[in-house]
Amino acid sequence: MNKNYNACYYREFLCPSNCPYDCVVDCVTCRPVCSCDKPGAVCQDPRFIGGDGITFYFHGKKDRDFCLVSDENLHINAHFIGKRNPKMTRDFTWVQSIAIFFDSHRITVGALKTTTWDDSVDRLFVTFDGEPLLLPERQGASWESGATATSRTSVTRSADANSVVVEVEGKLRIAARVVPITQEDSRIHNYGVTSSDCLAHLDLGFRFDSLSGVVNGVLGQTYRAGYVSPVSVSAKMAVMGGEREFETSSLYAPDCKAARFVGSGGSGAAERVFLPSLKCESGIEGRGVVCKR
Repeated sequence: MNKNYNACYYREFLCPSNCPYDCVVDCVTCRPVCSCDKPGAVCQDPRFIGGDGITFYFHGKKDRDFCLVSDENLHINAHFIGKRNPKMTRDFTWVQSIAIFFDSHRITVGALKTTTWDDSVDRLFVTFDGEPLLLPERQGASWESGATATSRTSVTRSADANSVVVEVEGKLRIAARVVPITQEDSRIHNYGVTSSDCLAHLDLGFRFDSLSGVVNGVLGQTYRAGYVSPVSVSAKMAVMGGEREFETSSLYAPDCKAARFVGSGGSGAAERVFLPSLKCESGIEGRGVVCKR
């Protein structure tokens, strides 16, 4: 629906088979792209695509909290839910909610516990500084922070239910969507989902506008200049370690060992990195994207 791209404007596309209900159109290449296949994505079990373009998994532990991003004036924690498979040494985990800290504010986005899934029933909750934001259930409904907020903040529904876009001016944009674990997924992967809980969780897409050279966190570290990923890119399922370094005492505590957050009272001494917007021949684009052959 962007009139600046005449070749794609008002055309209808079908999502790729591996994401039949959740994709976006790349206006440069005029083709649909899975939202979870772009840099900054945190989806599924949870599968990350870093700022360096490398895909990896970070399993964490169920019912624990981990810092995804930690910078001087931006910190993002995630609460993991999961299921234990007695035949494995790790939990199956998914991101159930996130808490975003900036200036002196906090936004929380999460999925409500759900038994039977219905796409038309909203199972998403959002709060700003602890107060719930009650958005009308229609696409385009939005909320904006008042004049007292240091950074202009908005929350907009990207669908009638279960999807929002959170934007903090000059800092970040997050697309969040509540999705369930289907019975078919559970059968294929042995998740053990029961009729009492479909393990509703978040699929997330992050875009960062400015980060410092000391940014850390499971995802944040991949945006540092000169960062070299420790995961094996040749592995069938590349796993990122560091649970102890990234675990926090709660969703609302920016206190992981890797924390860099000091809030609006920070000294600002760390060099800021204003991430350029790059485009790759593959069609992937965005701030902080690194094109690789």
